[in-house]
Amino acid sequence: MAIRIVTDDETSLDTGTLSADASLHEKAVHALRNVYDPELPINIYDLGLIYKIALNDTEKTAHITMTLTAPNCPVAEELPRQAQNAVANATGYATTLTLTFDPPWKKENLPLEAKLALGLL
Repeated sequence: MAIRIVTDDETSLDTGTLSADASLHEKAVHALRNVYDPELPINIYDLGLIYKIALNDTEKTAHITMTLTAPNCPVAEELPRQAQNAVANATGYATTLTLTFDPPWKKENLPLEAKLALGLL
């Protein structure tokens, strides 16, 4: 299981060819919507922690780029692993994950529904 942390000086990620199979992408999103940040009552997809899902149909691989709510997040090791396993199980693809803090997560980027659920409005 490969989880890579991106440093600030890395500017691009090689994610391969995006999948033409929209239903497979939907399965990955659905799987990520079943992974929750234990400190917040919102799944990691709707929380805005998932920056990119890349599916390579030729190689049968998936790559997730995600962040955490804070670099010192108490579930910094477990949450990415849960996300990676969820996508791997949903797609059947070998899945890798890159954890990045650029750009940093901000609560201002939450969708309206998430802001309401967290009492931010």
